[in-house]
Amino acid sequence: MIDPRRLRVLRALAEHGTVTAAAQALYLSPSAASQQLAALEAEVGHVLLERRGRTVRLTPTGTVLATHAAKIAAQLEQAEADMAASSAGLAGEVTIAAFASAISEVVAPAVAPLRERAPQVRIRVKDAEGLASRRLLIDGVVDIALAVEHRDTLTQSGEQLLREPLYAEPFDVVLPSDHPLASAPEVDLAELSADPWITPWPGNPVHDVVLRACETVRFQPRVECLADDSRAVCALVSAGSGVALVPRSALHGIAFGGAVVRPVSGSRPTRRVFTAVRRGSEGHPLLQLALRGLRDQAAALSS
Repeated sequence: MIDPRRLRVLRALAEHGTVTAAAQALYLSPSAASQQLAALEAEVGHVLLERRGRTVRLTPTGTVLATHAAKIAAQLEQAEADMAASSAGLAGEVTIAAFASAISEVVAPAVAPLRERAPQVRIRVKDAEGLASRRLLIDGVVDIALAVEHRDTLTQSGEQLLREPLYAEPFDVVLPSDHPLASAPEVDLAELSADPWITPWPGNPVHDVVLRACETVRFQPRVECLADDSRAVCALVSAGSGVALVPRSALHGIAFGGAVVRPVSGSRPTRRVFTAVRRGSEGHPLLQLALRGLRDQAAALSS
């Protein structure tokens, strides 16, 4: 009989790439994780890891078992969801990972209505961008992740995660108030090809959207400032450090001072946000309640 707890360690190794990182994700010591993997090899009677000095990687057999481990984890999630659904009471805890503006505009406004519907449900929130959301979800640290479509985020999760579109929003141009295009009703991005730009750091999904939008009109932005926080980006624009593209919801509540906001003319760059849960957990009544609340708030945001 294969111990599911040891399969979880194997999954973490496949996800994180090293025993140390897998152990950290599961709150184990590296030696404890190594012992679990050695015991798993003994249970199945196959070599699962290829050791090269201080590094390890999965053998072909280990890769096969890691794939099955993901499916088994989904079945266990389904069992927990079914049991929770059969017991009627809505009580417990749901943890949500989301990026900053999604927390401000969707998650936080959804918390109060959720408390009214189910006073015994506790909502916990973790601020996480991009790839971090995916790892937190797969590692079981959070129950729901909100993330942006991006090559390095939850799109790579295969059978482990179930995702659903939540909302889409356009990007707007933020210009210094003395910019020649500041009074234009709309701005053609091609007219900003000679300007210095302010973008989030590479790895942030918004950074990729900005680069793609500029490439579409045939120029590469000259990035002079990097900041992940939208307030910091707008402050730099107000100071005359450059121009920026910012998701519309991230602009809510910002005091612009020396900056103006204008829509993009033509085909507007768009940020598409989705929710993701571990496959098999989607029927859990607490997750259904939280997802419904997030969808309601996202619909209000879009309107």
